[in-house]
Order: sequence, then structure tokens, then C-alpha cells
Amino acid sequence: MSNAMRIMTEGFSPSFDGMLGPGVYVTRSFEKASRYPLHSNGEMLAVLRLSVRVGRVKKINYQGHPLQKTWHEHGYDTAWVPPNCGMVNSGLEENCVYDPSRITVLDLMPNFRFC
Repeated sequence: MSNAMRIMTEGFSPSFDGMLGPGVYVTRSFEKASRYPLHSNGEMLAVLRLSVRVGRVKKINYQGHPLQKTWHEHGYDTAWVPPNCGMVNSGLEENCVYDPSRITVLDLMPNFRFC
């Protein structure tokens, strides 16, 4: 919850690396979003509802894709991992948005999944 509140006031900070390289990792799946963070240490949790201007999207649908971590260097704004393509264990979709200014927070919803 505290991180969600900070994001609402300061915006997202992109990660330096990850499965799809640097950027802000988001999903359209509430189920997937509600799983994070993996360990809450008893803290109250939240899920942010977002509006994302995805721009040019590169589909990354297998491990070792030639643009898996460099898509943003080839004119793409977002990388998209489709559901059930074998990239993530959950089978749920995932997106990485290179520029956090493309993301607007619309709402903060309490996440009672881990409480």
C-alpha cells in the first residue's frame, strides 16, 4: 500500500532489468497483479488500476526471442508476453512499458488476497 501511494504521487520508477529488460511491468490481469509483491510482511496491499498508452507493441512469445530485452532499441514502446505462451509459469500475460510517462494511475484498490 505504501508503494502504491508513492507511485500515485511520484509516478512509476522503471526497473533496470527483468524478463523483458528495463521498464515498468504491468498486466491487464487482476489475478496476476494481486499476486505482487510476493512477500507482504503483513503490510496492507493494493492493486493500481492504470491507463497505459502502449504505443508500438512488440510481441515476445518465447524465451530467447531476439528482441526479448532490446525491443525498446528498435522503436517499440511496449513489450507484450501473451497468455499461455510458455514465457511465465502462471500462464498469465505481462507487459513492459519502457517510458513510465505513458502510464496514468486511475485508481487504487485494496488487495485483500494476502491479508
